[in-house]
Amino acid sequence: MTAVVHIGVPNNARWHLIAALAVAFAAYLLALGALRHVPRHAAAGVVLGGAVVLQAVALTQPPRSTDDFLRYVWDGRVQAAGIDPYRYAPVDPALASLRDPWLFPEHCRESACTRINHPTEHTIYPPVAQAAFVAVHAASPPGTRAGPLQAAAALCGLLVTLLLLRLLRSAGRDPRWAALWAWCPLTVYETANNAHVDVLGVVLAVGGLALAARRRSGWAGVVLGLAVAVKVLPGLVVPAAVRHRPVRLLLAMLGTLVLVYVPHVLAVGTGVLGFLPGYLSEEGYSGATRWALLRLVLPDAAAPVAGALVLLAVTAYVVLRGDPAQPWDGALLVTGTAFVLAGPPYPWYLLLLVALAALGRRPEWVAVGAAAYPVYLAPALGMDPVLTQRWAYGAAAVVVLVAAAARVRAARTAAAVPPPQPRTSTSAPTAG
Repeated sequence: MTAVVHIGVPNNARWHLIAALAVAFAAYLLALGALRHVPRHAAAGVVLGGAVVLQAVALTQPPRSTDDFLRYVWDGRVQAAGIDPYRYAPVDPALASLRDPWLFPEHCRESACTRINHPTEHTIYPPVAQAAFVAVHAASPPGTRAGPLQAAAALCGLLVTLLLLRLLRSAGRDPRWAALWAWCPLTVYETANNAHVDVLGVVLAVGGLALAARRRSGWAGVVLGLAVAVKVLPGLVVPAAVRHRPVRLLLAMLGTLVLVYVPHVLAVGTGVLGFLPGYLSEEGYSGATRWALLRLVLPDAAAPVAGALVLLAVTAYVVLRGDPAQPWDGALLVTGTAFVLAGPPYPWYLLLLVALAALGRRPEWVAVGAAAYPVYLAPALGMDPVLTQRWAYGAAAVVVLVAAAARVRAARTAAAVPPPQPRTSTSAPTAG
């Protein structure tokens, strides 16, 4: 990970960055193999200690492959000034007094050019993410930049590790599985280094599933509602959590979403949607540049419809047949299917999948997370994004299917082997 965070930004590092990531993933697999030789009673400490070291390494450099944190800083600053974050775009003259040379360089302050992405669009981030931004802003010393956000993301990453260790232990499972999340290069790079707020959604999604597994449906709905109000993607885990008292859970979730949105709706009305509709169009989820695997056999217009139908079928299966005591298994299936079909180009979206893979003890799904890096870096590498999406996610899908087939085959083989018969003595009984 040291090489990954020090090698530079994608447009400069190019193939060196993808090579460093490949080496990091290879080292990750070797470390997971070596962890098998650690005694089980000591495994939790080793997993957590390794996670702390990796997060510390990632904190040694500012964010390397994203500029999302700049919007986080700006939204926190706007809220601290008493302004609703959904009211104005960053370049709006009403916010001119909040500009500084870091986000708005001196040479173009008059024209309001800025380092913030989508500067003419209102923020896309939901209310709980916004609360996190202003909380970090309030706790940050004056003049700090990305560091506090990185530290907060690192702490969230470690909190997920602790949650996984506790859930695995309470289920009587091997704590080594937590390393699947804690030591994953994607986890470390996108939390402590790139400071993506998605990790807060992972904390809440895992917590909500844990509450659902304990049949605390009301609280599970509240926590899952908060997760969806960080980023929309944690909503993918909800179908797996509704087997026990679904009405209570869904009402609690809906009530939570209403509560966190109401202040902003009262302030700006429909402006709370921000850039979300434009983002979905820009990212091609209508069929233009996503759903690459389905578009191998379907027209562009039909691909998102087919993807939605497949996802609906998987969701229905999880709702009807999922194990309420282990909702993360169903959540992994729904979330993984959605990501394979849609082929998102942003690795930090896959943080949730890696956490679910650790809980479900399904390491093959980490391949789907790794697949996002070639797609994300394709423009910097001069590669065709759609073709890259096709082979990267296609290869990951093959890994998942092969592992699933091997698991089914092993289960059938085990079932076909007759249980050992008790040994009987052939000697004559003796008198007592």
